[in-house]
Amino acid sequence: ELIEHAPDLALVVRDGEEVEVAATEVRPGETVVIKAGTTVPVDGEVLAGEAAVDEASITGESIPAAKGPGDPVYAGTVLTGGYLRARTEAIGGETTLARIIRRVEDAQDAKARTQQFMDRFSKWYTPAIILLALATGLITRDVELALTLLVIGCPGALVISIPVAIVAGIGRGARRGVLVKGGEHLERAATIDVVAVDKTGTLTEGRPRLTDAVPLDGRTTADELLELAARVELGSEHPLARPIVEGARERGLVLAAADEYAPVVGHGITALLDGDRVVVGKPELIAAELPGTDLAAAGAEVERLGELGRTAMVVADRSGVRGVVAVADTVREGAREAIDALHRRGVRRVVMLTGDRASVARAVAAELGIDEVRAGLLPDDKLEAIRELQAAGHRVAMVGDGVNDAPALATADTGIAMGAAGSGLAVETADIELMQDRLEHVADALGLARATVAVMRQNIAIALVTVVLLLAGVFAGGVTMSIGMLVHEISVLVVIVNAMRLLRHRTA
Repeated sequence: ELIEHAPDLALVVRDGEEVEVAATEVRPGETVVIKAGTTVPVDGEVLAGEAAVDEASITGESIPAAKGPGDPVYAGTVLTGGYLRARTEAIGGETTLARIIRRVEDAQDAKARTQQFMDRFSKWYTPAIILLALATGLITRDVELALTLLVIGCPGALVISIPVAIVAGIGRGARRGVLVKGGEHLERAATIDVVAVDKTGTLTEGRPRLTDAVPLDGRTTADELLELAARVELGSEHPLARPIVEGARERGLVLAAADEYAPVVGHGITALLDGDRVVVGKPELIAAELPGTDLAAAGAEVERLGELGRTAMVVADRSGVRGVVAVADTVREGAREAIDALHRRGVRRVVMLTGDRASVARAVAAELGIDEVRAGLLPDDKLEAIRELQAAGHRVAMVGDGVNDAPALATADTGIAMGAAGSGLAVETADIELMQDRLEHVADALGLARATVAVMRQNIAIALVTVVLLLAGVFAGGVTMSIGMLVHEISVLVVIVNAMRLLRHRTA
């Protein structure tokens, strides 16, 4: 099904004209034209146009994604409406779709530990059945009895019981944007009882947003305060300046540039607005730039917002403190439900591992219902935290999305990388890749792993019980060769049908 999405042709702009060529002949950097109803031929970045793109083959998301300039597009996805021009970044075997296909093929070839055990078991089981049939024939001189034992003792259902479940489980995951790198990883994921989660970019959006604009002088409105702060922050390149400016523009505020800007590294920024000096930053900067300013109320508000996990900045001018604005990295939509789903899937503890401040981490954890918080961690500290949990007897999954998560992902019993539609070190070191930045798919992956292992065990039980009952029936004289063959083939079909149930596995 994935291979069917691979594109054959591409419409390329060459010498100012649109030329149709084989998708594999497109060169990186070339501009491709994608029209409604056609398949995206390459991985690239949208240069012009707007469109709705069905990305189900990549992300598993059924709702078409809106695409515009600057957005990524992936080979094998389909434009359901609109028109795009995109710059080619990857073709053929280097595309995300090709990587997914390779991952699934490699995963289906990789054997789970249970399958390895069954392979070892069959090495002595098959010779044992042959010897049993020979011995029975020599002792009883009954050739038909010996052949019956040989036929019904054939471990057909037993041999396919595990591979068919693994293939079905991995296939179901791939259709939902959950790529498992092999049966062994699927089997390990079924045993997870602790999930460690990175905060930034995993539990949260990964970029700050405006959360508060709190006037404190009794005469300034929230919009006036925000406009004042945003006009000052227009001159700042600090990462926390952008959410203030964006927040003001989202409210429809018109931001006129200041006459003069003077950033103070690590503390804030001052600006000259309509002849009046305005300062935005830490209370210490206000005290230094505007001596004598009463900061008692502002300090209390900064502390209150800090306890909520927000970064607060005081806004003041010569008349005094005007108010406080705050930004925070907001939690992902559906993150609380995703954590609840993990608990329903049998996860005992969800642990946050983050390099952020403890106050910020605790605020996010309280909002999401996370059981344990470890803050202020470097990459090596995260790795040690994973080892500590493992030493306590837990089976640990690590969920992350960045380079700083790679050591912990590699050390965990199961490493899960979010947002794997792109590429990166986190993806390469993970055992399971989630093609979307959707935390609820972690619970889906663990639930699918548990369901797959349950089906594997059911299939083994079905196969073994069938063989034992048939052998007992043969020696009791109640099972003939024809009956034995019929029951044996039925057991094979039952095992296959049981595994096929995984293709309809429900999400968390």
